[in-house]
Amino acid sequence: MGMSYEVVASGIVKFIESVGGGIMVVGGFFAFARYAQQVVARASDPFRQLRANIGRVILLGLEVLIIADIIQTIVVDQSLKSVGVLGLIVAIRIVLSFSLEVEIDGAWPWNGWRLQSKAPATRSTPGADN
Repeated sequence: MGMSYEVVASGIVKFIESVGGGIMVVGGFFAFARYAQQVVARASDPFRQLRANIGRVILLGLEVLIIADIIQTIVVDQSLKSVGVLGLIVAIRIVLSFSLEVEIDGAWPWNGWRLQSKAPATRSTPGADN
């Protein structure tokens, strides 16, 4: 009559996994729709923006999938093999995340301050003579 704890947790994990996959599918669709809009509008460098948008979508989808994997490992399948698989997935995700971050921003995450220091100052400070 009653559902077991593992069955409920497995259902939650499958739902979260489907949300992560849905984020990537729907987000990819919107990224390509935005790309088409920018091509028609003759925006500057729409391909670069497409790649950045797809990278962001993949990163978000991977984050959600990692949540599902963590729940699966902690709640449903508490084994050393499951922890090892989770560790491998997280390591792959870190590599993907760093490479996508470089692709999107053009610099390693720890070098972001260099990009900010090279950006032109667009605001004037109050009271400064311009």
